[in-house]
Amino acid sequence: MDFLFIDWLGTPAWFWLAFIVLVVALTAFDLGFLNKEDREMGIAESLKLSVFYIAVAMLFGAWVWYARGAEPGMQYLTGYFIEKALSIDNVFVISLIFTYFAIPAKYQYRALLWGIIAVIVLRGLMIAGGAALVEQAYWVLYIFATFLIFTGVKMFFAGDEPIDIKDNKAIKFISSRMRVTKEHHGHRFFVRALDPKTGRLATAATPLFLALVVINIADLVFAVDSVPAIFAITTDTFIVYTSNIMAILGLRALYFALAAMVHRFHYLKYALATVLVFIGTKIFVSDFVLDGGKFPPVLSLGVTLALIAGGILFSLWKTRNEPEPELPAE
Repeated sequence: MDFLFIDWLGTPAWFWLAFIVLVVALTAFDLGFLNKEDREMGIAESLKLSVFYIAVAMLFGAWVWYARGAEPGMQYLTGYFIEKALSIDNVFVISLIFTYFAIPAKYQYRALLWGIIAVIVLRGLMIAGGAALVEQAYWVLYIFATFLIFTGVKMFFAGDEPIDIKDNKAIKFISSRMRVTKEHHGHRFFVRALDPKTGRLATAATPLFLALVVINIADLVFAVDSVPAIFAITTDTFIVYTSNIMAILGLRALYFALAAMVHRFHYLKYALATVLVFIGTKIFVSDFVLDGGKFPPVLSLGVTLALIAGGILFSLWKTRNEPEPELPAE
């Protein structure tokens, strides 16, 4: 059993094994219990399940705090809350994608579940690449920090132009290179259908698969912001990956509640923009103002939580009298 204590990416292997077991157990719980049958998830159930996933994430954070110390524990929580807040924008885009492909609500949860399984792998590759870059050249963190500041400023002053899924290049590229059926086939991603060119049966993707692919491409775009943000908090690969994945795991549960009220979070983007600028600035403050000293983790966590909570509360207050938008077609 000595291999369990071998250092892997700066953390004993048994820490990684424990996290993998937790992720597999939660995914099996979703596939084998919650998602045995295709059904629409209501807002109340979405909120209850979200509370469960947040509780699991907090318990995992408490374990990190106990086993690794207060500083890694606070870094985990900071990364988790930043990724959770950034995922609200992701929910808006996912909702647009499902609406564009006219995906019935009872099949959306299955698509989200398989999408998040793919995200676990893709985020792992991105974080591993980022960790390797930072280990070989610390100055890469300054590029991350500058990018976060630039992104935050751009987000703060950006307008509210609607996203046009119809003109998405990824959709056009995929549709032109593989067979895609026009009609839905339940929760199936691939079916055997007649090829109009040859008149023979051939494997074709369904609109649900196309939606799944576009959702994962959208997540990669969002990861360009979130992954550098967590690396700006800590270069501990275990903390970076686990905080990121724990936030994403609960996204599928929270989606149905957020999708129904995402219009209420209009002003949250200003808080998120400020968080990105703060996290990016923190790198330069630590290295050049504090002369290499560490920025207090408790202060970083406190500022992050205050900004995100303030953005959510202000958004809910400002939009309290706005009419509810029409629900996506099912």
